[in-house]
Amino acid sequence: MRVLLVVYDNGYHIPLFPQGLGYIVAVLEEEGYDVELYFQDIHHYPDDHLRTYLDENRFDVVGVSLIAGYYQYRKLLALSDAINKSKHRPTYIIGGYGPTPEPEFFLKKTQADIVVLGEGEETTRELFHALAEKNSLTDIKGIAYRDGSDVVVNPRRALIEDIDSIPMPAYHRFPMDLYRLFQDPNITNFDFMVPMMSGRGCPFKCTFCYRMDPGHRARSTESIMEEVAYLHKEFGINYFAFYDDLLMSSYERTEEVARAFLNSGLNVKWTCNGRLNWCTPELLQLMKDSGCVFINFGIESMDNQVLKNMKKGLNTDMVVKGIEATLAAGISPGLNMIFGNYGDTRATLEKAVEFLIKYDDFAQFRTIRPVTPYPGSPLYYDALRDGKLEGPEDFYENKHLNADLIAVNFTDLSDDEFYDCLTWANKTLSENYYNAGKTAIHRQIDHLYGDRDTSFRGFRHQ
Repeated sequence: MRVLLVVYDNGYHIPLFPQGLGYIVAVLEEEGYDVELYFQDIHHYPDDHLRTYLDENRFDVVGVSLIAGYYQYRKLLALSDAINKSKHRPTYIIGGYGPTPEPEFFLKKTQADIVVLGEGEETTRELFHALAEKNSLTDIKGIAYRDGSDVVVNPRRALIEDIDSIPMPAYHRFPMDLYRLFQDPNITNFDFMVPMMSGRGCPFKCTFCYRMDPGHRARSTESIMEEVAYLHKEFGINYFAFYDDLLMSSYERTEEVARAFLNSGLNVKWTCNGRLNWCTPELLQLMKDSGCVFINFGIESMDNQVLKNMKKGLNTDMVVKGIEATLAAGISPGLNMIFGNYGDTRATLEKAVEFLIKYDDFAQFRTIRPVTPYPGSPLYYDALRDGKLEGPEDFYENKHLNADLIAVNFTDLSDDEFYDCLTWANKTLSENYYNAGKTAIHRQIDHLYGDRDTSFRGFRHQ
């Protein structure tokens, strides 16, 4: 079979390596299928260009994968329209975090033939074998599919327990010279970056999270470092960003990964998503010594009751202690906050803004967004129960129209009061960020002309 996988355009000038599709390509290549990639993300093709491409090139299967989000949803609808209008329309498969919680809705809206639910690697093997042999889809776990005017949702497939058994993403099929130019915190013009996976899942159950597969499954450090060494040798990658849910799943796990980097002799940088529960000075120093330059923390609130309401597993004392230790170790912390959970008020938002200003090291430009009850999250089902949402169509078509606007208001504030709060918060944060930038530029000018700085290479926008 000839397979076309679509890398949709997410609006970046320099796109991020599509890690999920990289894994699927690797699986399909192992199974012997003829796989081609359509790089809308690189060429910024208009959506209807895909129709023309399918008209001019025959494929048996076309696939699109996406996460939840208003932009991705609209992009999927436009690409689906192009696929469905093509003269030789292939079997159309969608997958990813977005369609998985509400497959019936996504099959209806996109007119796709099949949804792959959850992890795709093992399901892809079985599904494509059935398609190649023209076998029934009835017994394939982990899919939903259209059967005439009906939608059939098969039982979910068990999670992949041995993460090391998943083949490495098919990096050789992607233009890594371009993808490695993506910018992340504390990256320099001499660094080349790629996202990686240290494991799957998360042991915590935050109410706003839509990635609710139970438990955490870690890759072995040997597997991780084998991939690191390959990327370093083949593509010159020296900045590794672990974008999976949580590398810092325990003290011991984090220490093991940090020591593996330290002992590799590669002298590279790395970043990860972290938990403040494990941020001791000793562990953070080890991470720093091994090349860690940024830890992205989901703090979300600086109010203990709100943290408890969202089942965050943190308290504000733990947050302050962990962030201070991270900064003391010389690692930049990603300070993520959201607003609009149960119990949020103007006072809780003020505490978040005060915290962000106090501990900002300006590695990132930070703003605060409303919490969004994405399908699959406990908050989504709360909203359905309380009549704040009528279902996935109401969410995607009426409520979640922009990530910076309210989808569902879980506070006692009116919508106008809610927006007044965010207006104040984000103006305050932006003034703090840009004032710091102005101060730095003025200091640079003083040094340039006062000290006759011959190393200066011009004023550059970073």
